[in-house]
Amino acid sequence: MTEITDFDALREAMAENSGQPEGPARNARAEELLTAAEKLGIPLAVIEALGHQLKVYNYSSEKGKMFVPFARLLRMWDERPEDFDEYETHSLHWVFKWVSAGMLDQPHIPLASIEKWLGEMEHRYRLAGHSERAVRSAEHSVAAHVGDVARAERAYAAWLAADRDAMADCHACELHGQGWWQAERGRDAEALELWRPVLEGEYTCAHEPHTAFASSLLPLLRLGRLDEARAGHLRGFRLVRAMESMRGAYAEHVEFCALTGNEARGLELLAERPAYFTDDGHPQSRLDFMSVVALLMDRLTGLGLGERQVPGPAGREWTARELAAHARGEALALAARFDERNGTAHVSDRARARMARQPLVERLPLGVRSVRPAPPPVPSAAPVRVTGQPDLPALLEEARRLSDTLRPNAVEAWAAAAEAAEDAELDPRDRAEMADHEAMSLGAEGTELFERAADLYAEAGDPGEALAARARGAYVRALAGDVDGAVAAVTGPYDEILALYAAGGTEMRQTASVVMSRARILTRRAHEGEGEGAARAEAEAAVREVLALVDGRTGKDVRLAARVAEAQAMLGELAGLAGDLERAAELFARGAAAFVAAGLPWYAVEYEARLASLAHHLGDATGTERALRAALEHGGAHLEAPGRAQLHLQLAEVLGGRGDAVAAARHALEAAHWADEAGESATLGAWARQQLGGFLLRQGRWAEAAEVLESALPDLTAETHGDGAVVQTQWWLGDCLSELGEHRAAAEHRLQAAEIARHWPEQHDHATLAHLAGESLGQAGLPVEADRAYARAGELWRALGDTPGLIRSLRARAWLALETEGGPDEARALMTEAIRACETAREAAPDEESRHKLVAELGDTHRQFADLLTRSVSEGAEDPAVRVVFEEALSRLQRSVEVFASLGEGALHSRTGAELTAGWLEIELDRPADARTRARTVLSAYDGHDDAETDADAGTEGEGRSAVRARRAEAEHMLRVASQD
Repeated sequence: MTEITDFDALREAMAENSGQPEGPARNARAEELLTAAEKLGIPLAVIEALGHQLKVYNYSSEKGKMFVPFARLLRMWDERPEDFDEYETHSLHWVFKWVSAGMLDQPHIPLASIEKWLGEMEHRYRLAGHSERAVRSAEHSVAAHVGDVARAERAYAAWLAADRDAMADCHACELHGQGWWQAERGRDAEALELWRPVLEGEYTCAHEPHTAFASSLLPLLRLGRLDEARAGHLRGFRLVRAMESMRGAYAEHVEFCALTGNEARGLELLAERPAYFTDDGHPQSRLDFMSVVALLMDRLTGLGLGERQVPGPAGREWTARELAAHARGEALALAARFDERNGTAHVSDRARARMARQPLVERLPLGVRSVRPAPPPVPSAAPVRVTGQPDLPALLEEARRLSDTLRPNAVEAWAAAAEAAEDAELDPRDRAEMADHEAMSLGAEGTELFERAADLYAEAGDPGEALAARARGAYVRALAGDVDGAVAAVTGPYDEILALYAAGGTEMRQTASVVMSRARILTRRAHEGEGEGAARAEAEAAVREVLALVDGRTGKDVRLAARVAEAQAMLGELAGLAGDLERAAELFARGAAAFVAAGLPWYAVEYEARLASLAHHLGDATGTERALRAALEHGGAHLEAPGRAQLHLQLAEVLGGRGDAVAAARHALEAAHWADEAGESATLGAWARQQLGGFLLRQGRWAEAAEVLESALPDLTAETHGDGAVVQTQWWLGDCLSELGEHRAAAEHRLQAAEIARHWPEQHDHATLAHLAGESLGQAGLPVEADRAYARAGELWRALGDTPGLIRSLRARAWLALETEGGPDEARALMTEAIRACETAREAAPDEESRHKLVAELGDTHRQFADLLTRSVSEGAEDPAVRVVFEEALSRLQRSVEVFASLGEGALHSRTGAELTAGWLEIELDRPADARTRARTVLSAYDGHDDAETDADAGTEGEGRSAVRARRAEAEHMLRVASQD
């Protein structure tokens, strides 16, 4: 390390170390700095180095190390208090609280010592004139830790009653502690109300709202506030992820996953922090962590995943079952140490209760990729043979009931009956129906089995059903791609069934089945012929034959009612092939309604989905939304995961298109969840997450959006989703990270997006992204890299003929030049170039609107040029040189005033802002009379302007009122200052 030879260098090194990530490396550096401080021979240097060491230990996993430096500090205070300045005196008393809490978390420190320390803290605070608020808070922590509820309640009341002073914890920490006690006592709603200002960002500190988010998760779940719990997890985990000292809060997020059906995400969280399994510098947080590890592993074992490999302590591989036993043993051993110290069983009781918690929600979708681990298949046991098989008649009766009423699980019921009847003597009819339904379950592979069913029906004396089975077999040939063969195969059964029906040898149900199979085959041929006229006409005639046969004669027969509904929908298909989309939509709607009326809503889903697609194509957003909602409602529990995901995603896009980002986000979340359940996380799931992230961003939910977009990004590919989706995701993620203050990461995503967009024919997105990357790089403290990005953007803006973009990139580079080797000279040159570009474009503006925008940019550029000039004056510059620069800046401001004045009332606030800035410069140049003139000019500009008035320059009504008041107040203040001068 660089040798530290003076106090200033020591302070600079400590400040630099404070900004490093929490952890052993930062702690080791603090120890080195203490050694360096001791060599300086300055007592205050040692005091400050000890305080720095205390701070980094407290905010790390090595909290147990802070007692030694504190004891040394306290001894130095007792021996020579005059060595402490005001700040270090305050700090010494402040960290009493840290040490008090830290003692509780170390089971080797006797309870008597902690009580003695509490008395010492009270005594010293009283001597220093501090309130007892912090003391009572510390006492409450001691009582709550050992399970002395009566004392804890007394201390809690005294804590709140005592005055807040300089030694009280910050508002955020106090509210967290108070809310924690309310939740501990089962008062969840009261806890959440106490935490509300912290969760909403009204009060913050180094560890808040981090811990408040973590603590709020279970109360929110218990109260059924699931959306808030989901958001709290996504936002809160993002805060604690990189902070080594927050193992306890991290554990609460793992616990949340274990209790909401997100076990896979819980495993991911464990894998991110392997050191948390073994770090022993803070036993209390290790107890918390191992308790929830046991909880999560028990949950996995209960799901049949006890032999699954899981992340665990380094040095060996772990199964869930093994880690559960290990974690439980570690947790209970730690709890026993605390209880032995405390003389109660409270800590062990809490740990056992925590490890025994049951899920509060079967599955709470989070939006991030996390597929629930499926249990291994259970080996099928040998069938139990029961003499006479008494259940078979009941199984057959149930199967027939389900198939006669077209219930979704009829095929499964027939399979169960077939399994029960494996060695039983059955009549041909029973065997025919079993074969028929098995063939249905095989889809395109069921042709031969349909023939077997037909033979059995014939043997049973039902020639009509035999023909229906052969017709079904012909249809599955069409499904397999042999449409011509299917047409040939269905012709015979079709002719025979009509003759048989005419002779009274079969019923309408069987006849309708054959006629419908033929209509399906011909409709498929019409599709393959891309709607060729003759094939379409033949198919339509076949469909209408179904309607002529059945419509109006269905009675209570659900199967016949279904034929009518399907026929209507098939006519819709054929109308669509003919290009008559409006007619197609009408017929799909009619068919879907007929299915619903028949008590078969799940059959309506396919056609409602098609109706939604047609309505979207026709520009009918309302109709699209209505059809999608109906499909979801009618599908209900019978919808398979892929279809459910598709419907939710389509509905999200429709709702987002009309501006309802909140509702759109709900459906995108559902789409992501069901895509994961369908095993399509990397395809449909990634797209749903991308959309969800965009909808969350539109609501200003930056942290949640960032988590979701980061989860989607690895799965998004140009080949599957298109490079536009990849760029948009990177762009949105950059926006989120910028809002969260993560500027370096924002720049990386914006640059990656810009690199993809660089290859696009249209370069506006490329220019915008390069410009945004420049902003992020500048905010990240990387001026050279920022200048490079802005220069790239400027070249693109120039090539695109976008002068406002070019001007803004030049201005940004001018400001950056003050921080780089270019310095003031390059900054001046860039601002001058911006003005020249603006003036040239203004003269060539194609219309008045464009000219107006360019004039406004010119006025703003003159104003920024003036600001840049005043800030370019180096500290310690000679007064004459400063005056020269200020005079130049004043001339720029005057030019800005004139330019804005040319725009009239629309640029009033911009003009008066430049006028006021010029007035302050006049004061700096010892010209108070000129300053007063400018102030009066501003006041007169607002004569007749009510505070409620607005204009184009002001934006919204609220902004207009605020601008008028602010300008008047500043002008009046300037008058007073200039008059005093």
